[in-house]
Amino acid sequence: MPSASEVLTAVLSLKVFEMKPKPFIPEILDGDGRYVREKTDGLVWHKCNTRTLYADTDRSQVVYHGNYLRYFELGRASLMRDAAYAYREVEENGFIYPIIEIGISYFTPLFYDDPMCIYTQPSDLERVRLKFDYIITNEESNEIVCKGFTRHCATNASGTPVGIDEKTLHLWKVFPK
Repeated sequence: MPSASEVLTAVLSLKVFEMKPKPFIPEILDGDGRYVREKTDGLVWHKCNTRTLYADTDRSQVVYHGNYLRYFELGRASLMRDAAYAYREVEENGFIYPIIEIGISYFTPLFYDDPMCIYTQPSDLERVRLKFDYIITNEESNEIVCKGFTRHCATNASGTPVGIDEKTLHLWKVFPK
């Protein structure tokens, strides 16, 4: 039988690994509803909204886990469009940014027709790679549904890694701080 101190140590260890994330408390930035500043850490995020489609749910009636990557793409494309540089223009200028790494942590499910907010932020920037971070919340409950990231590599049309194009670099420079 474990001692009282061993039980206390185990409980404290579990507290460190709680599944529930800290609350995400966004405030509209400078009157522009497309951008928010998170109150607890001060980071700025781009915001877009959508609803869960029936086709996005699985047999258990929740959003299928892989569909969150589609929501990440919606957030990323919306951010780039709002920054006056749509992804279509990126490709027309000879650059492609395939995803080379993804990460996602799920906290609470979304169901059919749930309204959601997709928050996207340009994150790490290297010579040929870049990263976007994401937080998806249920718009009604404001609960964090998931957090994740996508890492991309700049390539030319033939798939050869190249330096990041100037307009995409500009996005990192002009994104609100």
